[in-house]
Amino acid sequence: MDDGELADLHDRLDRTRWPEAETVLGGEEPWSQGMPLTITRELADHWRHHYDWRRVERQLNGLGQFRTTIDGLGIHFLHVRSPEPDALPLVITHGWPGSVVEFLKVVGPLSDPVAHGGDAADAFHVVCPSLPGFGWSDKPSEPGWGVPRIAAAWEQLMLRLGYERFGAQGGDWGSMVTAALGSGHPEHLAGIHMNMPLVLPDPATMDDLTETELASLAAFDHYQQWDNGYSTQQSTRPQTLGYGLTDSPVGQMAWIVEKFWAWTDCDGDPRNALTADELLDNVMAYWTTRSAASSARLYWESFKQPDFSPISVPVGCSIFPKEIFRTSRRWAEQRFSDLRHFGELDRGGHFAAFEQPDLYVQEVRSAFRSMR
Repeated sequence: MDDGELADLHDRLDRTRWPEAETVLGGEEPWSQGMPLTITRELADHWRHHYDWRRVERQLNGLGQFRTTIDGLGIHFLHVRSPEPDALPLVITHGWPGSVVEFLKVVGPLSDPVAHGGDAADAFHVVCPSLPGFGWSDKPSEPGWGVPRIAAAWEQLMLRLGYERFGAQGGDWGSMVTAALGSGHPEHLAGIHMNMPLVLPDPATMDDLTETELASLAAFDHYQQWDNGYSTQQSTRPQTLGYGLTDSPVGQMAWIVEKFWAWTDCDGDPRNALTADELLDNVMAYWTTRSAASSARLYWESFKQPDFSPISVPVGCSIFPKEIFRTSRRWAEQRFSDLRHFGELDRGGHFAAFEQPDLYVQEVRSAFRSMR
C-alpha cells in the first residue's frame, strides 16, 4: 500500500460525517441499535492517530505471501513450511468478516511447535488462502464463485504446492469450504477440522434435548431475530452495500466491528477480546483492498443454499461458547460418520484463532493426531 492510499484514509477519517448517537435508554444493551457512537469515535480516533498499518505489512511479508492463478482467478495465500520433515500440510480458511490476519498468531505454533513449547509430531505445513473477493485475492468478474468452486480451487492449490495428502481447517465460510472439501474432494484429504461445524439438529432428539442443545437453539433463534440483517443484505444486494462501505472507512469499520461485538467472547466490548490494533488490522484487509462488495457477494452466491451433505472423511470439531451456531456431539454424529474429535471449550467465540490462539492451536493439534 503506497503512502498516498494511507493519506487518503487519514483524510477520509478526518472528514467523517457522524450520525447522531443511538437512542438507547440507560440499562439497555448499548449495542442494541448497532455500534455505539462513542465506541465508534474512539476506534476511529485510534485508527487516525495511533494505528500503524506498516507493522501488519511487515508481519505478512515476513511469513511468506504468494499468488497463483486457479480456474482463471488470482488467489493470494500465506504459505509457511514447517522445519519438521513429517509435518502434515494444512489449508486453513477464514470467513466473513475475517481474513488471513486472523491466523497471524497461530501460524508459528502450528508450523513450528518445538519453537513454541510443543511436540514436533504436531507440526503442519500451513497454507492460508484469501477467499475469492477477499483480501488480496482477485475479485470474480462473473458469477459462480460459490463454496463448491472454492473447495475445488483449494484442492488444486494444495496439489500445486506438492501436497498430495493434506488436512483442511476452517470456521464461518471457512467451515463450509472445509466441509465441501470433505464431501466433494475426499481423495487427498487426511481429514478436516471445523470450529463452526454446520449441522442440522436431529429431529429424533427434540423431545429429549440437553441443556447444550436448548442453548444452541436459543442462540439460533436470537440470530434469526436480531443478528442476521447483514446476511440478508449481503445475500440479496451486495453491490448496493459496497458503495457506502468502499467510500467510508468508518462505515466499513462499523459494519465489521459490530460482528466482533456480537460473535466474540468479549463481555460487551470487542476490545476485551482483541486489541484496537487487532480489530483494525482485520478491517484494513477489507479497506486497503476495496473488497466490501466482492466479499459480500459470497453470500449472494452461497448463503441461501447451505450444504449439509454427509461427510465420511475423519472429522474434528471444536465448539466455542460464543460461536454463532453450535452443535452437540450427537447432532454432529448424524452428519460426520467418522467423528474423531469433539472439543467443547469454556471460552472464546467465532474468531477462535484470533481470540484464543492457544486453545485453537491445542484443538487443531488434538483433532489431527489421529488423522496423520
